Amino acid sequence: MPVSALGALPPTPWSRLPGILTVFTVVVGVGYRLALLAYAAPPTNSDEATMGLAALHIARGEGFPIWFYGQQYMGTLEAYLAAPVFALAGGPSLLGLRLPTLALYALFLVAAWRLTLRLTGDRWFGLLVVALLALGSDRVVKSQLIAGGGYPEMNAAAVALALLAVDLAAGRPEWRLARWAGWGFLAGLLLWVDPLALPYVVATGAVLVAFRWRELRGAPGALLGTAAVLGAAPMLVHSLLSGRSPLDPVLAAGGANATADWADRLHGGLLLGPPLGMGFCDPGRCAGWQLWWALALPVLLATAGVTAWRALRRPAVTAWRPADSASTTGAAGDGARRADTRVSAAMRLVLVLAAVATLAAYTVSSAAGLTPVESSRYLFGLLVSLPALLWPLWTAAQRALLGRAADRRAVVGPTADRHALVGPAGDRRGPWWTVTGSVALAVLVATVGTAAHATWRAAQIVPATRAAEARHADLVTTLRQLGVRHVRAGYWTCNRLTFASAEHVVCAVVDDTLRPGFDRYPAYGRAVQRSPAPAWVAPADSPLAARLDEQSRAAPGSLELVAVDGWRIYLPR
Repeated sequence: MPVSALGALPPTPWSRLPGILTVFTVVVGVGYRLALLAYAAPPTNSDEATMGLAALHIARGEGFPIWFYGQQYMGTLEAYLAAPVFALAGGPSLLGLRLPTLALYALFLVAAWRLTLRLTGDRWFGLLVVALLALGSDRVVKSQLIAGGGYPEMNAAAVALALLAVDLAAGRPEWRLARWAGWGFLAGLLLWVDPLALPYVVATGAVLVAFRWRELRGAPGALLGTAAVLGAAPMLVHSLLSGRSPLDPVLAAGGANATADWADRLHGGLLLGPPLGMGFCDPGRCAGWQLWWALALPVLLATAGVTAWRALRRPAVTAWRPADSASTTGAAGDGARRADTRVSAAMRLVLVLAAVATLAAYTVSSAAGLTPVESSRYLFGLLVSLPALLWPLWTAAQRALLGRAADRRAVVGPTADRHALVGPAGDRRGPWWTVTGSVALAVLVATVGTAAHATWRAAQIVPATRAAEARHADLVTTLRQLGVRHVRAGYWTCNRLTFASAEHVVCAVVDDTLRPGFDRYPAYGRAVQRSPAPAWVAPADSPLAARLDEQSRAAPGSLELVAVDGWRIYLPR
């Protein structure tokens, strides 16, 4: 008798193991990032400090910005999340700014696990997905923890959209109106916070329209629309008042006004971008052997898309996975419900399509050709599609490891996928499937191994990051002791210095020729301009320091040099 006919069997130690390991993995992933925050890693910068200054102004009631200072895109949600932390802590800090992003990462990890179970019903596969997301290369950890705008909340919200869409499309009865409202609000919020998430908003919305279009014609549709307007209200109000489309500055930031050679775009978008953006590279670079993921990704996208499409065309199956299923055992007494197989297949398909759209949009942008290493963060959202990308590999690897016995189980992932990949029980397909499964297993092992190596490499630079932060703290202390309140410095120094000093030191931006630069918060530039004798600050051995040294030699006695480890302060006489 098949297991599905027996109902839920009593839990066993084996059935509890994947749940226990998943909880442990979540704790390790969050704990690893908490340890990074304790060591002031990943390294901060002036853009993150700009968000911190917005949070400081909100906490003090001095301003309530809609957009990241100095631009008209990328909402300031992170500043509003950090403002209560600053208020409770009595002042700003880098740790206080990043605690909300750490919480968003934890929500992303848990939501990704729940989504994986909804799509596949396989708790061991859910553990694999969580383990990969718990690892963190330098580029991925930066996107997850640095409060620079858009990225920390993007993946958490996108996974939540997919999870809500699956439950709604599958007809889950509990809290339906709340789920409709939640989906709409998150969709609108994402459009305000970071338009990079648009492919996932459209993709998950398409599943809702395809399966629940009749329901959307009634009260749920009105509720969803109202909640979406509420979530996007800051963006909509600003667009109405300014008369500008919110997409214009986004296109400009993506390089629409710049030019890059198509060979450079293809190299950055298809070869460097995927392994960097998805967490398979060393800090700031990709070794040649790590580029294998760029070659594997198109194959995974095609395979995942085809298998999801084939599963979508098969009859729907809705079932409860028994708690002690041989493949996907769960917690005691807990049956992990798998959504309607057609809904699951549709969601996997649109997640693949959203990944393709994200990759294509990045590749055609000039940013991929001009700044491929730094702009690879635009592909951070591809991690949302990870369960859909790896599911065909997992099922094929199961075939290689477990052989025909896996086919005799009642359910090992969605029924439609089992037929699409390995055929019905007892089907003899020869050595081809053994070879395919062995290759799939090798790719899974290589994926985990490459991500783990990138995580190890990222951990190696943490001491240097902590030392650099300590030197910056010494700079702030020295400026306070000298009584300096107004300084001029480069872009990547200014707002970081102002935030670290809680605006005790106010900085105006200059370029390497001492000309005024881009002040994201113009009030700082005006305050420095009014100062009778502002100081100068520059990193040691920087072009700005060299220019100031040259000026000091040309006019002896005009500037007094105060050297701090890694920094140079120039006091006017």
